[in-house]
Amino acid sequence: MTSRPVALVTGVGRRVGIGAGLAEALAASGWDVAFSYLTGYDERMPWGPDADALAETTKVLEGHGAQVLAVEADLEEPAASAELIGKVRDGLGPVRALVMAHCESVDSSILDTTVESFDRHFAVNARAIWLLIKAYAEQFDAPYGTGRIVALTSDHTAHNLPYGASKGALDRIVLAAAYELKHLGLTANVVNPGPIDTGWMSPEIKQLGTEATALGRLGTPQDTGDLISFLCSERGGWMNGQLLYSNGGFKP
Repeated sequence: MTSRPVALVTGVGRRVGIGAGLAEALAASGWDVAFSYLTGYDERMPWGPDADALAETTKVLEGHGAQVLAVEADLEEPAASAELIGKVRDGLGPVRALVMAHCESVDSSILDTTVESFDRHFAVNARAIWLLIKAYAEQFDAPYGTGRIVALTSDHTAHNLPYGASKGALDRIVLAAAYELKHLGLTANVVNPGPIDTGWMSPEIKQLGTEATALGRLGTPQDTGDLISFLCSERGGWMNGQLLYSNGGFKP
């Protein structure tokens, strides 16, 4: 198949997004990279789809010497997680690093969240995390101590009911994997990246985020990518079962 280990990054929909930054960081540090995307999600978001994202992201990753596989996957569907893992295994080889950056994110509160939206958030942000980890573990075929699971989380609560609640469930699922899958010798961590400007922030949100961060700036996808590439490396093997804040000292 390939001499480089294989990483799967979910949620690589736009070139300016966190997922694309994570994929590039992993490719630059020696991984072959598969990534998933969902055009329909970006189409219903205010920023809209990035028509050139697939081709341009692939080009960037290949420029770092990676073999690349892009797979469209609707992770709201229960069967999609195992299908995605299977396609990556068949196309590049067994997945050694599972990096989950996908999400459903629609702002709403206790009084105006719909049941449909609530269920979709939990299907994408929690259930798919479980199913991806399960499928990953079932196909895992790498030396003890080399497997990596990382997921991105958030500390949103008020006025972000379904998103924040489903991210809380995500945390528990990933942290459980560190212990339940310890016989595979893998690590499982959750990363809270803080305020990252990927094109969704209004000027007011940018100002508030900057003022609330000790470093006096917003985060970038590369900031998160630096930590993810470390966690997925051999040097990151002692970090396990942790919820890590990589947020520049952000205090909401």
